[in-house]
Amino acid sequence: MAPISKITQRYVTQPEVEDDEIDLMALAGALLAGWKWIALAFVVAVILGAFIALRKPVIYQATGLLQLEQSQNGLSALPESMQTLLGSDGGGKSQAETQIAIMSSRLVLGEAANKLNLQNFVIPRRLPVIGLLPANLHLPDPGLFDQYQWRNETVQLGRLKVPAQWQGVPMTLTVTGADSYRLALPDGTEVTGTVGHDISARDGDFAIALSQMDAPVGREFYVGRRSLSATIQGMRGKFSVSESPRGSNILHTAYQDTDRQRAEEILNAIAASFVSQNIERNSASAENSLDFIQKQLPEARKNVSEAEQALNEYRQKQQSVDVNYETQALLERVTKIEGELSALDLKEAELKNQYTVNHPAYQALLQNRKELQAQLEQAKKATQGLPETQKDIFNLQRNLEVAQQVYTQLLNRSQELQVVRASTVGSVRVIDKAYASANPVAPRKSRIVALAAILGLIIGAAIVLIRRALRRGIKGAEEIEALGLPVFATVPFAQEAADLRNRKGDLPIFALEHPEAVATEALRSLRTSLHFGLLDARTNSIQLTSAAPNVGKSFTAINLAVVAAQAGQKVCVIDADMRKGYLRRFLHLPKDTPGLSDYLGHEKSLEDVIASGPIKGMSVISSGRYPPNPSELLMRAEFGEMLRQLDGEFDLIIVDAPPALAVTDPVVIGRSVGASIMVARHLETMQGAVRAVQASFEAAGTSITGAVLNGFKAEASERYGGHYQYHYNYRYSYKSGD
Repeated sequence: MAPISKITQRYVTQPEVEDDEIDLMALAGALLAGWKWIALAFVVAVILGAFIALRKPVIYQATGLLQLEQSQNGLSALPESMQTLLGSDGGGKSQAETQIAIMSSRLVLGEAANKLNLQNFVIPRRLPVIGLLPANLHLPDPGLFDQYQWRNETVQLGRLKVPAQWQGVPMTLTVTGADSYRLALPDGTEVTGTVGHDISARDGDFAIALSQMDAPVGREFYVGRRSLSATIQGMRGKFSVSESPRGSNILHTAYQDTDRQRAEEILNAIAASFVSQNIERNSASAENSLDFIQKQLPEARKNVSEAEQALNEYRQKQQSVDVNYETQALLERVTKIEGELSALDLKEAELKNQYTVNHPAYQALLQNRKELQAQLEQAKKATQGLPETQKDIFNLQRNLEVAQQVYTQLLNRSQELQVVRASTVGSVRVIDKAYASANPVAPRKSRIVALAAILGLIIGAAIVLIRRALRRGIKGAEEIEALGLPVFATVPFAQEAADLRNRKGDLPIFALEHPEAVATEALRSLRTSLHFGLLDARTNSIQLTSAAPNVGKSFTAINLAVVAAQAGQKVCVIDADMRKGYLRRFLHLPKDTPGLSDYLGHEKSLEDVIASGPIKGMSVISSGRYPPNPSELLMRAEFGEMLRQLDGEFDLIIVDAPPALAVTDPVVIGRSVGASIMVARHLETMQGAVRAVQASFEAAGTSITGAVLNGFKAEASERYGGHYQYHYNYRYSYKSGD
């Protein structure tokens, strides 16, 4: 192996490679390594999804089917003139959009609400947060929550009357017995009653009667009466209607409710109300025309009687004067024209209720009347040449026949309109009555749980990737080498070693406890690398430092010393962390054991501070008492002199230094040792921290020789390129060690 100085130069000249591509294999590796987070998020999400699904009430949906037919209004059997009079154009398809809007109107829904008395409501008091979970899971009632719903308890209202100011205000009903209850009114008073009996209060403004009650003693229900507008609004939220397929005039209706039977009843009531208003609307035209004709009949009957009386009196006076053939023909012509004019007057009166004057039908009527009036004027001029007696009898006979003709027309039309009104069936046909399946439509438990599971997987993966993005720790030796530092060894993660990080008291030496472990073998590889790498070094001393605490620096120092001594080398390990050093705990030495601080402080000689290690060939110098000025002590000439003296006695000197980003001690030590090696922890030490340590050494005129990657986890290792911004803030606490 090449000397350290040559290795350093070789790696420093390597350019830093940047790669902006996304490494899918690296992402897959990160997700695989974080499977515990994903599994935890998955389990939590499934539990929450099941909880949400089970705490909600079960919803049933009733469906029905309606058909919109061509509107004939029963006129097909009537004369064409009568159909025209009633405004029929031969029938046409109802607009589905219009009928859907009508079906959702206040007219239809309000009638259904009044029919079923849907303004009244009874709601059980449910457990907070848990809701209907006990009822849906059929859990036994523990008897600890008497006032809350535990099973499907029910209370049915037979009658409820409240003042206007109490509408929408819930009143608490408490079950006090098998058929007795207590009701707290909004005004602060209470009333008591029994099932099947009416009770009233406030001088008759309030009244209530229960028709059925199935609940244990202590259960509470919220009872009240909503306003009609609020009830209709609530029905609209549960009711839906659509045309499918489009243009087919087939309406699919649906209504959702927590009670299956009630859903069917409400949907049937809505359909019945819709059909009823449709029939009423289709017969409205005939009804209006019939009312108008009924008002005209008495006057027409009176006109006939008066005309008959006038003609009879004139004949008696003139001793039975008859008209000749010419006069009779003229009379028939005038009578026919005036009869047609009377029919037009009747039709005009009806058209006024349907159209404006500018409507084509109305304009055609006016044009027809103008022509008939012109014909009538010509006929009247022809009567001017008749004798006076013939003129008088002509006029009287004409008046009688016109009156009779008008009366006959009114009678005929009255009978025809009665037939129309009686035969109107509407343009809506109920194909399927409401039916609610026994299977609820909501909540869809399987779908909710499945969505929750998918969401859990997504959240779990997001947590892993966010942790990966925020935790830019070194993921492989190549990342350290990209910074120009050779990696002398990669020490695998060992759970036994990790457990030592927070242990109090004396600590075992891993290499002695687990000589066959993979981590121990990696330390032996480090020993070999250092042996050949220090061939050209000025001394046999190396410094082990790090960017921050808890990366395994002292663990590496003591175990490296052990494996080196086991190889036949004379090794001395020095605890140079005079602020928080704890190598003495591996050697079971007391706190007051003389050490480096005592030697540098001229209180002890070098022979007094050197202690024997746990195996042959290994010596130890502990940190000693923690001084107030460790950096100043290390800067003394005695420290360099001590290393030179030890260099003549030992094959390898290991200096366990404090973290470089916390204090300046490693920089001071680096000027005296043969090599400075940085210990980085896998997935914890950041690249930016390594750069910062390099910069601090270079500023002092020295450098980091190489690195050791400690705690390597192969299953979490990833390879990816890219340039990253690092933010770090290391704190190093200077407390006395145990």
